[in-house]
Amino acid sequence: MQGIIIKAISGFYYVKTLDNNIIECKAKGAFRNEGISPLVGDRVEFDFKDDDLHGILKDVLTRKNSLYRPPVANVDKVFIVSAHSKPSPNTLIIDTVISICEYNNIKPIIVFNKSDLGDFDELTDIYTMAGYKVIVTSVTNGDGIKEIEKELDSGISVFTGNSGVGKSSILNSIIPELQLKTGEISEKLGRGKHTTRHAQLYESGFGGCVADTPGFATVEVDKTDYSFKENLENLFIEFNDYLGKCRFAGCSHTGESGCAVCEAVNNGKIGVTRFESYKMIYNELKDIKKWQIKK
Repeated sequence: MQGIIIKAISGFYYVKTLDNNIIECKAKGAFRNEGISPLVGDRVEFDFKDDDLHGILKDVLTRKNSLYRPPVANVDKVFIVSAHSKPSPNTLIIDTVISICEYNNIKPIIVFNKSDLGDFDELTDIYTMAGYKVIVTSVTNGDGIKEIEKELDSGISVFTGNSGVGKSSILNSIIPELQLKTGEISEKLGRGKHTTRHAQLYESGFGGCVADTPGFATVEVDKTDYSFKENLENLFIEFNDYLGKCRFAGCSHTGESGCAVCEAVNNGKIGVTRFESYKMIYNELKDIKKWQIKK
């Protein structure tokens, strides 16, 4: 039998079959020895165990991609959600998630939520200039919700972002029957309480599936993947027009004399915050050597 994992929690995997049954499965013991960790979104093969409601995962079919955080596989789009305030947008987190999406051939969509509290004009300009789709939303007045619905027409979409930015509220407005829990904002910390404890797939009602995922305060790239470091300059797509045009070969694009990327930043053709995010990620990864990475 085959199906897709729609929820993974405490070692149990809930697999939706082609005929829309949900089978509770455990992974076969060999998975651990083989270093296989099934993820939500994985297409899997399983055998029934004692009845037609329980099974054992036999195999995880080939993935087209997988995310480390949130742990979801075979993702087509990531909606990177930020709020106007409490918590305010963190461009480093947004840009880090975008770079991870680019690396995994996933379409990133930038969502600025709670527009009823103020405007996002400056941030919208930065990401539009970089070449990304930006949707400004408000669950309170309905701004942008229809635009998000149009993007949920196929594949697997992930909603991710800091706790308290309104991911679950947006999903509730799109798929009311979900009734996902939403959290209060902590006045002391200025961020939301975690309301989603695990990743889970839901049918969008528009042809695709969506994943509500745990919120996070920070996000990191996978430091065990040397290829990510090697390709970092290409993951900031607005750099592409300037790569290969620097004065010196091997330019890191972090401030060298004659750097075409730095010149583009100074001329307003690349957003300053995007450039600062690139430098911070670059400096985080620059000292990692290929021989240090464990296979």
